[in-house]
Amino acid sequence: MAKKEHISETPATQWLRRNGIGFSEHPYDYEEHGGTTVSAQKLGVDEHHVVKTLVMQDEAAKPLIVLMHGDRKVSTKNLARQIGCKSVEPCKPEVANRHSGFLIGGTSPFGTRKQMPVYVEQSILALEQIYINGGRRGYLIGIAPQVLTDSLAAKPVQCALEE
Repeated sequence: MAKKEHISETPATQWLRRNGIGFSEHPYDYEEHGGTTVSAQKLGVDEHHVVKTLVMQDEAAKPLIVLMHGDRKVSTKNLARQIGCKSVEPCKPEVANRHSGFLIGGTSPFGTRKQMPVYVEQSILALEQIYINGGRRGYLIGIAPQVLTDSLAAKPVQCALEE
């Protein structure tokens, strides 16, 4: 368990509480461009269990969220094929921020400004517990991966590439 320290609410934690979803809080010292490697080290967990929230867009610039293992990259070609799009690409940081309401490095799939379809790498759902951003840089939450499919209607996909 992470040491108990007061964490102020984020749109993500408000959304989780409003929906009655339990989670553990895991603050850490954020490092610019440190990514999941740093957060996993600071929390003492396997980077494969740290899930990154990526805001992407299809060829029509419609936003979508992809949830991927921290130690994997997204094959946008495989993702596009599986979700029936011509192409998928990451959004520019300011566009991702506009859609999600979160800063890059602090993006959570919970409590986003805009309702977006969510896709989750299938193998994430087989994990017992995952660590995912809680809506602020330097703040992960621990949840059961089933929450992603149950509460976000996340659709499983297979688009992971080795990092």
